[in-house]
Amino acid sequence: MATIRIMTWNVHGIFHLNPGFDLDGVCSVIRHWSPDIVALQEVDSRGRTDDPFALLAKAVGDHSVDARSIVTEDGDYGQVLLSRWPFAEPPKISDVSYQEREPRRAIAARILSDHGEVRVIATHLGLSIHERHAQAHALAELVQPTRTLVLGDFNDWFWVKSVRGVLARICPVRTRLRTFPARLPMMRLDQNLRLARSRDPFGMDRSQGPLLFGPSSRHRGRCVSGIEV
Repeated sequence: MATIRIMTWNVHGIFHLNPGFDLDGVCSVIRHWSPDIVALQEVDSRGRTDDPFALLAKAVGDHSVDARSIVTEDGDYGQVLLSRWPFAEPPKISDVSYQEREPRRAIAARILSDHGEVRVIATHLGLSIHERHAQAHALAELVQPTRTLVLGDFNDWFWVKSVRGVLARICPVRTRLRTFPARLPMMRLDQNLRLARSRDPFGMDRSQGPLLFGPSSRHRGRCVSGIEV
């Protein structure tokens, strides 16, 4: 039985808030874990002389897509989805912004893996309860009754109107890793991975799928999950 390795990581690359951001280090960590599919949040090219979006695009393979939620003359800010395998069609970017809050996007991609087609939805949700609740419903509309993964930084720390509560009906399997703070993870804030209900949800034996976790160089953790197919 083969394994698809999935990674999601909020790299906290906001340059003016994190001047010590190590882009080469991020690429090195990704290559170390050797994931097949990676979702990265808070990629920021503002105030930089290089282009993090372009440099990260080759960290896994030749296939990538970015969703830039903030675009300025000085650079852009957003998220990236990387894949070892090609996309079945151009990925779709959905606007999941809530009222006047920070712009948010979701990437929906069909990936032609060596083990069959996988649908991936990657996102970075907001900080307020009502915002996340509305965005969770927007994500639910993107989930299809096929092999689907929903992953990213959900900022889901409170049980009231939680993202996991909204998605649980259609995404019954999820990681339960503690990801915050990175030095001593105590809360399951960010990196969740969920599997959509289907006739054969990756042929996964839930008791055997390897699950790996390590602290990031800054505030958040990163989550690497192996899914047997």
